[in-house]
Amino acid sequence: MKNNIVAVVTVAILGVALFVFARNLKRTSQVPSTDTGPAAAGASAPAVQEQGSVVSNLTFKDLSGKDVKIEDLRGKVVLLDFWATWCDPCRVEIPWLIEFQQKYASRGFTIIGIAEDTDGAQAVQPFLQKTLFDVNGQKEGINYPIVLGDDAISDRFGQTVLPTGVLISRDGRLIKTTLGLVDKSEIEKDIESQL
Repeated sequence: MKNNIVAVVTVAILGVALFVFARNLKRTSQVPSTDTGPAAAGASAPAVQEQGSVVSNLTFKDLSGKDVKIEDLRGKVVLLDFWATWCDPCRVEIPWLIEFQQKYASRGFTIIGIAEDTDGAQAVQPFLQKTLFDVNGQKEGINYPIVLGDDAISDRFGQTVLPTGVLISRDGRLIKTTLGLVDKSEIEKDIESQL
């Protein structure tokens, strides 16, 4: 039994390490711009969104290719959840998120799941159709919107590990970014502080 637990933890750690390595490799292997104009001369890496700043001009693509704009969610507390189908810590967190969506949606809360799978909708759609999670003894599917992530969105929020949570207030301000799996009660406390 103890060996099984050690094996599962080892696989989870290796999976997260592989994701971070692949993401960084993808970034460093991109061909640099040959633009030598004035904009390129002053160009720098995009800044990470700072706590307290307004989150705007952010558009996601849902699994059918339709736009989901963050501005359309003003007035709601929003938790952006960066995850992937292969991420074991994400699978630990998803039942909690399903429960939070059930519990707090009527109070003006929503989660947007940002899928980081490199195969996009081809990987995510079948996962959503067949995977159920144990939520308080009931088998439940993901009950919040899922959109597709990309490097620009990940970079904007400093997302380097999975899961990553980004809590946004009703007025669109970034409240907190959480990198990695944290305790369920911490996530719930953060959500409740904004309702």
